[in-house]
Amino acid sequence: MSKYADITEYLGLFLENEVEKTGLKNVVVGLSGGLDSAVVAVLAQKVFGERLLCVKMPSHYSSQSSLDDADELCRDFSLRNIICSIEPMLKAYEQMNPELDNLRKGNFSSRMRMATLFDISARESALVLGTSNKSELMLGYGTLYGDLASAINPIGDLYKSEVFELAEYLGVSESIIKKPPSADLWAGQSDEADLGYTYAQLDAAMKLYVDERLSKEEVLSRGINEKMLDMIISKIFRNHFKRKMPVIAKLTSRTLNHDFNYPRDITL
Repeated sequence: MSKYADITEYLGLFLENEVEKTGLKNVVVGLSGGLDSAVVAVLAQKVFGERLLCVKMPSHYSSQSSLDDADELCRDFSLRNIICSIEPMLKAYEQMNPELDNLRKGNFSSRMRMATLFDISARESALVLGTSNKSELMLGYGTLYGDLASAINPIGDLYKSEVFELAEYLGVSESIIKKPPSADLWAGQSDEADLGYTYAQLDAAMKLYVDERLSKEEVLSRGINEKMLDMIISKIFRNHFKRKMPVIAKLTSRTLNHDFNYPRDITL
């Protein structure tokens, strides 16, 4: 068995087990036409079939290529899907706040999509699947209560470069795999342009610093760019709050997330 055959089998069991623990049967995923949501959708389709609903949530900033790629993925893998545009909500908010810059527009768009997705999950008695990869989670490259929100995330321990390889194994179309990563949050937006480096460069450094737990000096001795590594370390620690549940001020002897930490699958 190849590495990604093993990973695919394990993630299928993970999804099945984690959904079953909740007592629910259905799942929903936001489908953007990008790599991460495509991989999650294909993984979920293998487990849930018609119990998976893919939700396409375009805005007036969505590129036509992303819309086409999402449609192609649905055809290729027979994904049950609907369209629920956030354009009316986003345009209304832009009219109310004409001073919005790209960052605020992007964050608002991301949160509107997740609000929409969670509402649809309530209608469908479903769980929302996350699509953030390990590179994004470590760097905090995501919107709190937006794309970072989910009930279950099958790819959060895979770096972006690994998600590319998994997508190839799963048979995701070349048009999705080959295009530059973008969340389509505003016209011309590019993930790697925002970060200043390619995911291949970032992942190589993070695998050494995060997974192998090498010191900064040891990572630099492997030929990693120092400016990039400083940026990575800064983002990892500065954005740690995005990877945690809200911190609760402790006032009693049994405080949630301090000393009242029953596992999510505990039963009576």
